[in-house]
Amino acid sequence: MGRKRAADTVAARVDTGQAELVPDPDRPGSWTLLLDGAPQSHVDLADPTHLEFEYVRRLAAAIDLVAPAGAPLRVLHLGGGALTLPRYVSATRPGSTQRVVEVDGALVELVRSALPWPPDPRLKVRVADAREVLAAGRDASYDVVVADVFAGARTPAHLTSAEFAAEVARVLRPTGFHLSNVADGPPLRHARGQVATVRSVLPRACLVGDAAVLRGRRYGNLVLVAGRVEPPVPELTRRAAGDWFPGRVLAGEELDRFAGGAPVVRDADATDSTPPPPGIFSVRR
Repeated sequence: MGRKRAADTVAARVDTGQAELVPDPDRPGSWTLLLDGAPQSHVDLADPTHLEFEYVRRLAAAIDLVAPAGAPLRVLHLGGGALTLPRYVSATRPGSTQRVVEVDGALVELVRSALPWPPDPRLKVRVADAREVLAAGRDASYDVVVADVFAGARTPAHLTSAEFAAEVARVLRPTGFHLSNVADGPPLRHARGQVATVRSVLPRACLVGDAAVLRGRRYGNLVLVAGRVEPPVPELTRRAAGDWFPGRVLAGEELDRFAGGAPVVRDADATDSTPPPPGIFSVRR
């Protein structure tokens, strides 16, 4: 499976790079997954509702609020990592049908072996490319589509275009939502472009994140929530304000100003997302 490096860290070469599973010194039974040094997931095996990463709590808050508490959902997760969010949905919405798409088969096997998830016949993991799975999906078959795909620390170009967003919209039910993890830093060209691009097909949207990231002062993760119906902005605003690291929600005219007339990204001119600045990631060992 891998080799022990230091203090129970598990390291293994996977299809997309060097994976490390690092134990959390503050939470027994918790682990951080890194790929080529970039944190990808944090999992608490004893408590799947504990979410360490700020942006994952934002994604989870959106899932909590798009349907009555506890109601099962059909969720498509594009990007698997250590399956933090699928584990959370299984715990908070029993009976949900979930499909997880992860391009890295060796990573899936590493996580399955070292950080196994509870057996659930409604949770299936498929090794494939996210765009290819979308193209084969049935119309109006999901309540939520989560896009959290990174090759290293960058979202691949073919998952940033209007054509990709149109495929997401096609597989969503009329009242469904697309949740996207958008990583960017100053001057936020990628994030502004993603807002414009996704809203070209799913026009009702809001953006959740740390105020400093939203203002273009530092690199970080923003969560875009988009659909054909209005997202639960007041509730998301309250959840973001009460987070361990309080955040803001942009919607309506504020989101219009954020997008600032950014052009819609097409397949022909799509590029990978902005790389993080050197030395931004560190994990306690």
